[in-house]
Amino acid sequence: MENRNPKSEIRKARTPQLRRKSPVARSVGLTTPDLVLLSLLAERPMHGYQANLELERREIRDWAEISRPQIYYSLEKLARAGLIRALETDEPAAGPERSTFETTEKGREVLADALEQAGWTTKREHPPFLTWMALSWQARPGVFRNQLKQRRKFLLKEIAREKKTLLSIYGEVGHKYHEAVWMVGLMLDLMRAEVLWTKRLERELARRANALYPQFAEGLPQ
Repeated sequence: MENRNPKSEIRKARTPQLRRKSPVARSVGLTTPDLVLLSLLAERPMHGYQANLELERREIRDWAEISRPQIYYSLEKLARAGLIRALETDEPAAGPERSTFETTEKGREVLADALEQAGWTTKREHPPFLTWMALSWQARPGVFRNQLKQRRKFLLKEIAREKKTLLSIYGEVGHKYHEAVWMVGLMLDLMRAEVLWTKRLERELARRANALYPQFAEGLPQ
C-alpha cells in the first residue's frame, strides 16, 4: 500500500498551478494587437471597421500601440489560427473589413494563458523624455528649461483630456470599480507626479553640475 503524507497532499491541493505558455500562443507568435483584438471580439462580434472605430473611441493608443493596418493583419492571422471565426451572414463576404468575427473558445483559452505570463509585470518602460534628459547635457543654453516647460505644458493638456475620458467612462460603466477607471486613474496619477517633478527640476536647475567621480569601462575583462 502506498504511503502518503496528508499534509503534503493538502499543500499540493492548495498550491495554484500556473499554466505553461500555450503551444498555440508560441506557434502563432501573438502580439499586443492580437491580444487586444481577441479581448475586444470576446465582448461582442465585430468586423474590422467596427473594431477600429471602437478602439479609437476607447483611445486605445493611450495604452497600446495598434494601427488600423495592424487590426486587419491581426484579424487574418487570428482567423488562420482558429482563435477567431467569421460569423455566417446573408451578406456576401467582403474581406476582413466587412467580415464579422468573434473570439472562439480556443481564442479565449489562449488569451487567458497569455495573461498569466510574467512579462506583463516584469518589464520597464523607456519614456522618450528620460532618454532626452540623459543626453540633455549637450543641449544649447536655455534648451533644458524650455523643454522642461514644454513637457509640463503637454502633461497638463493630457491631464485635462484624461479627466474628460474618465467622466465618459463613469457614464458608460456606472461605477468606479472597473479596469478602465483604474487604468485612467493610474495615467492621471503618473502625469500629476511628473508635473510636480518638472517643477522641482526647474527649481534645482541652477545647481546642476557634472559628476564628481566619473567612471568609465576600459578594455575587456581580464
